[in-house]
Amino acid sequence: MAMKTFKELGYPGRLVAVEGLDGSGKSTQIYLLKRWLEAEGIKVYFSEWNSSELVKSATSKGKKRELLTPTTFSLIHATDFADRYERHLLPLLRAGYVVLCDRYVFTAFARDVVRGCPPEWVRGLYNFAALPDLTFFFKADLEVSLQRILDGRPKLKFFEAGMDLHLSTDPYESFRIFQGRILEQYLAMSREFKFMVMDANERAEIQQALVRKLVKENIDLANFKRQGPLPLPPAVRKTKKVETPQPVVEEDAGV
Repeated sequence: MAMKTFKELGYPGRLVAVEGLDGSGKSTQIYLLKRWLEAEGIKVYFSEWNSSELVKSATSKGKKRELLTPTTFSLIHATDFADRYERHLLPLLRAGYVVLCDRYVFTAFARDVVRGCPPEWVRGLYNFAALPDLTFFFKADLEVSLQRILDGRPKLKFFEAGMDLHLSTDPYESFRIFQGRILEQYLAMSREFKFMVMDANERAEIQQALVRKLVKENIDLANFKRQGPLPLPPAVRKTKKVETPQPVVEEDAGV
């Protein structure tokens, strides 16, 4: 893997990634960061793990039928990442955007290795990718992560709980073992890749205040300001005046 960041490689843009266990709250934090940067007038783009249209349907079918082996899982996610990297991340970084990623290659380094794939092989799949300029790792207690997931839905998903590894017949116990092993991988990587380790058990607003502070300290946001205001939505743009008076129709506020 290329051991240089996008800044070190001379890209005009900067990439910020968040990592963490399922239920760590990282997605909430990067969403709040995105909204704040937009409000500050920063050119920002967001991308999330396993979202490429190229392989999304295949991944979904494989998961539903529980057909994915660890190797297949790894290759599908690598394909997904490569597609988004070439078609979305790199063009926006060249255009001088702050790119936000909900999970980056470190997710594969942790999950795929825990599923039994050789570490050198997994890293070799992603050796085309540069390192983020800033990586936040949200470290949460396993019980906190589990409760956050269950607060949103009634039960754990098959692969989320690591049930494919046959760690336990109880999905909750399997989750604890599987996510615990992933946590060990993340902690081992934290020094190597200089993660900003966050206390994900803390209140969301306190975490977000620290995230914004660290982003401002590590990225000169003034260089990423939009040159002009965002374009107005079609319903608000001015239209040409007409001679015949027209009835006023109130626009729906949600449009």
